[in-house]
Amino acid sequence: MRVLVHDYSGHPFQVELSAELARRGHDVTHSWCEAHVSGKGNLGGHADVHFEPIGAGEVVEKLSFKRRLVQELRYGVQLARQIRRRRPDVVLMGNVPVPMMVVVTLFLLVTRRAWVSWQQDVQGVAMRSFAGSKLSRGFAVVAAVAGWAERWCNRRADAIVVISDAFLDVHRAWGTADKTTVIPNWAPLDEIVPTPRDNAWAREHDVDGVPNLVYSGTLGLKHNPRLLVQVARAVRDRGAPVHLTVITEGSAVEELADEARKLDQPITLLPFQPYERLPEVLGSGDILLVVLDKSAGAFSVPSKTLSYLCAARPILGLMPDENLAAHLIDAAGGQVLPPHSSSVPEAADWVTEVLGDADEWEKLGRRSRELAEREFELTHCATRFEQILRGAAR
Repeated sequence: MRVLVHDYSGHPFQVELSAELARRGHDVTHSWCEAHVSGKGNLGGHADVHFEPIGAGEVVEKLSFKRRLVQELRYGVQLARQIRRRRPDVVLMGNVPVPMMVVVTLFLLVTRRAWVSWQQDVQGVAMRSFAGSKLSRGFAVVAAVAGWAERWCNRRADAIVVISDAFLDVHRAWGTADKTTVIPNWAPLDEIVPTPRDNAWAREHDVDGVPNLVYSGTLGLKHNPRLLVQVARAVRDRGAPVHLTVITEGSAVEELADEARKLDQPITLLPFQPYERLPEVLGSGDILLVVLDKSAGAFSVPSKTLSYLCAARPILGLMPDENLAAHLIDAAGGQVLPPHSSSVPEAADWVTEVLGDADEWEKLGRRSRELAEREFELTHCATRFEQILRGAAR
């Protein structure tokens, strides 16, 4: 079976799925948008997968709606051309912006090619939640159009994969529940492994000799980056001289630096690191941090949480408690609190307590890794995807 997997973001576990499908004898092309700035997976590291990006040599214009719309439409054309060139029996498409999805869906309809929607978020709902808060109220109209277009595309998919049960009510309303399967996301257990706290990356960045809080991942409209600094400062006020390390790119970097200056909090700000060094990056942290706004609700499951679990570290999540990632953090013995400043004192109390108890710190890290090893078994996930893709191709 010829399969084209397009993951717009280029994240690790999607690459792992492509590699496993190729190992099973399928002809797999793995595609992603190189212009989208985010933490990437092991792109190009599997000899039996054809790696072929779109959007090379560009950067996504996240802060300009009109320019971003034009870019996403153009990426849709690029992906359609890639599909025409590779001639797959079935396309698996995930993390794709709505304008791009519309272009590709039209192409797949015209060419009568099978495709599966791998839905990582309900974009219309997410966009609507930002209207009037982080974006203008007029953006509600854009969100409504995007929601309609997203539904239109998914109704034309041959099958749909969603990442949590929370999506099922949406698909019942869309009339697509009968072709929707829930397969939770995972992280590559063999690639993101526990490393010593004192590792080469930690020494290179002078965070080996001080308690270190780490955040690694995207910071956008669904996140309040200032909470990271506020938690670190509150821990320092309790007598623990913690450092804060944030691995990210984009406008949040300036916001983090500004908050760190205001609160006099030591911070290391770095761009996304090479994927092969991610275990060391996460291993350099004594506590790993997640932030996610209430508006993200149950749909957006931050994949960084899954990598954190693999890294065997205690996790603090400032996020909605109905989110699937919050349930995983709780199951691993981590702490989940509402994502606003009033939670900072309780968060700092928990971090201080864990940092002060070596046995508890080690136990929580072990629980995180054990949960990952139970939940992220690749063979079962890949078999379910293989069955769905075969069914769609037929």
